[in-house]
Amino acid sequence: MSAIYRLLIISLSTAILAVLSQLTIPIGITPITLQTFAVGLIASLLKWKEALLAVILYILLGALGLPVFSGGTSGIATLVSPNSGFIWGFLLFALVTSLLPKTNILSLFLANVFGDLCIFVCGLLSLHYLGQLSWEASFLAGFLPFIPVELIKILLISIIVPRLRQSLKTITYFQS
Repeated sequence: MSAIYRLLIISLSTAILAVLSQLTIPIGITPITLQTFAVGLIASLLKWKEALLAVILYILLGALGLPVFSGGTSGIATLVSPNSGFIWGFLLFALVTSLLPKTNILSLFLANVFGDLCIFVCGLLSLHYLGQLSWEASFLAGFLPFIPVELIKILLISIIVPRLRQSLKTITYFQS
């Protein structure tokens, strides 16, 4: 595969993540977004290097001031805010999910559950340490309300990805 083709896949994936990050539902200090859905799709479809680079590019664009984070936020301040752990957790989500086997719907679902849990571990750590919330408050604000929504997103990813793979199988990158 050519370097240009890889860059195109990474750039398109970053763009999808940036667009889906703008769809938010505020429910407290941490909003519901489609960011995790986007990262799950990217990590489920791409090889680990491309998935990780797409998320790194997304974070770099946000750090440089482009309004790509949830709700159009950006900047270094966002990357060190109490919610920043969720963004940094995207790196682990992309890596873990893309490296785990995804040979059927169940393994695809489980790979995304493990990846998504990485986000929440990072998010809870940042809420606790940077937001100075107790562990209980961090859990109640940054994890518990998201369980049903995240499971629905992961279920949708598990249904959509096999169909996407089937549609994309003629493209060299997705044949291996």
